Amino acid sequence: MAMTMTQKILAAHAGLSEVRAGQLISAKLDMVLANDITAPVAINEFEKSGANNVFSTTAISLVMDHFVPNKDIKAAQQCSQVRRFADKYDIVNYFDTDKMGIEHALLPEQGLVGAGDCIIGADSHTCTYGALGAFATGVGSTDMAAAMATGTAWFKVPSAIKVVIKGKKPRFVGGKDVILHLIGSIGVDGALYKSLEFCGEGISELSMDDRLCIANMAIEAGAKNGIFPVDDTTLAYLEGRFQREIKVYSADDDAVYDSIVEIDLTTLKPTVAFPHLPENTRTIDNVGEVKIDQVVIGSCTNGRMEDMRAAAEILKGKKVAKNLRCIIIPATRQIYLDCLKEGLLEIFINAGAVVSTPTCGPCLGGYMGILAENERAVSTTNRNFVGRMGHPTSEVYLSNPYVAAASAVTGYITDPLSVVKGE
Repeated sequence: MAMTMTQKILAAHAGLSEVRAGQLISAKLDMVLANDITAPVAINEFEKSGANNVFSTTAISLVMDHFVPNKDIKAAQQCSQVRRFADKYDIVNYFDTDKMGIEHALLPEQGLVGAGDCIIGADSHTCTYGALGAFATGVGSTDMAAAMATGTAWFKVPSAIKVVIKGKKPRFVGGKDVILHLIGSIGVDGALYKSLEFCGEGISELSMDDRLCIANMAIEAGAKNGIFPVDDTTLAYLEGRFQREIKVYSADDDAVYDSIVEIDLTTLKPTVAFPHLPENTRTIDNVGEVKIDQVVIGSCTNGRMEDMRAAAEILKGKKVAKNLRCIIIPATRQIYLDCLKEGLLEIFINAGAVVSTPTCGPCLGGYMGILAENERAVSTTNRNFVGRMGHPTSEVYLSNPYVAAASAVTGYITDPLSVVKGE
């Protein structure tokens, strides 16, 4: 029976020769993930179940990233509970302020996830790791609790949409524009409980940071997961980093897909998602005049090194517009250090931006950039729902880091080319 890439990974982890779309299976897990919001709930359920041990001390990752450094007493209590749990069960991969980073940037960087893995996380953007050729998906905290105890999870095998990427990537276009274009085309429920399987000669145009961004936002199209083929770019990223054996799976030539979508990179332009859904997209030349109050550059979507360099390219020698807040958040401690070594932090600070330690904070309206009534923000984050970053009347516009940085300079949503040209 012909299978997609996702189906092959699930079959292998279920100990089956083949699986089909819609089939219910129980699969072994290579990594189980939770953060400071979802882990406490999972821990409570773990303890209620009567479990007295975890299935592995190395295949569980607990990352304190949403409200860290702690913003209030409740946040401190949550982290304290997770810290005690990690100590009790000798969980190796516990990350706090000493090794801090946004979970979906940190785990790939640390080599904890990789090609051929089956991964769940109590966070919807766990699908990020599909960029590495893994099956990765978000689950609820109850499933997380069961997984910590048993090392297994049940799945309904998804059908798939084949996304064929071709062409060359223009200047100022990145992974964010690819995924926003796709979501704008198929809608926020266009891939509901399906696998988005990316392929085509245009994949070679996409860096690993591009792919991580695209896979991250597969959930914004309703997908169960997003996944990329394992190629030379993947192998180069994993070499000397990934802590387990690389296992390469590929779709059968005659695998069945629900539909096929083609994306020609050559035709793409910087793209902005208007409030209040990621599918509400417009290319930069159709944005109009939109005045903004804040810019956020960071998150598990666009807080990686290439994103920092993109922002610095635009902000170098320029100033943030009057009465506008620009918040820049490197996604991990290593990225922060690399920004320091390359002089990017100096560029950001001289431009009038504030640079934060790694945190998810503003993305979910947690802290470090809450919007007031009727304020507007351009953000490189992944969601722009009503009230996502603050007051219910505030508005969030999603973009790539080039657009976000250019908008910080002008105070309006702006084409980065016009800032570079000095227009």
